Amino acid sequence: MPGAGTDSTKPWIGGGPVVILVEPQLGDNIGSAARAMGNFGLSRLRLVNPRNGWPDDRARIFAAGADRILEEATLFPDLRAALADVNYAIAATARERGMAKQVLGADAAAAEAAARLAQREDVALVFGRERTGLYTEEVSLCDVILTLPVNPAFASLNLATAVSVVAYEWFKHATGGALPFSSAEKSPVAEKKDLLAFFDHLEGELEAAAFFRSADKQPSTTRNIRNIFHRIALSKQDLATLHGMITSLVEGRIGREKRKSERNAKAEAKRARGLADHGSSPVDEEA
Repeated sequence: MPGAGTDSTKPWIGGGPVVILVEPQLGDNIGSAARAMGNFGLSRLRLVNPRNGWPDDRARIFAAGADRILEEATLFPDLRAALADVNYAIAATARERGMAKQVLGADAAAAEAAARLAQREDVALVFGRERTGLYTEEVSLCDVILTLPVNPAFASLNLATAVSVVAYEWFKHATGGALPFSSAEKSPVAEKKDLLAFFDHLEGELEAAAFFRSADKQPSTTRNIRNIFHRIALSKQDLATLHGMITSLVEGRIGREKRKSERNAKAEAKRARGLADHGSSPVDEEA
């Protein structure tokens, strides 16, 4: 299912740490997690004993086009098996577990994962069940704890949301935070001579339109108008657009006045013909 940001002509970015979902309960969340992984350059998904079995049609629907991640996902009976070939495991949890483990934020976890992957170690990001999260025994199998700065009174994130946040930090670190596109190149800033020519154009037409009602206030009003445009830092293209707008308004007004005059002239001619017809008579014609 293609989305607004989908472009099949661009290369698919994958790799990164393994994402392990432990006993996910809903295919909706598995699919949404896969979608987030695809968004942020993670492609390796492992599923530990999903409640509704595998494959799951709901997961495919919610993946919204990230089908390849679901198709390549691997199944495991428990977390021990899923971690067997992993060198470094990061357990995502919202609860303090009383363990002597380093606690990292998502950004620090991403940096640590990148450093270890660069040393050819394999890294896993481990997420727990929607309702209960990871069991303490499962957290004990991991090397560090990953947690997020959340509202302490409402700290439980949706599974797919948690994957999204962590995946985002991973991709931001991996790409140096580079954005996919930037602002269009702006036209050069207008030179003063161009700006003054615009002022002449604008003020001339305003005067022709009787905008300045008081000769005494015209200088101060003119200064205020100029200051409005000085604050905007107009470009050459901006000025060209403004010149065109003024010209269009003036020509439109003149055109309206011309059409009004033509209508009035036609009406007057019609009235004159009517009067002439009314004033004539058979007697006059015979005479």
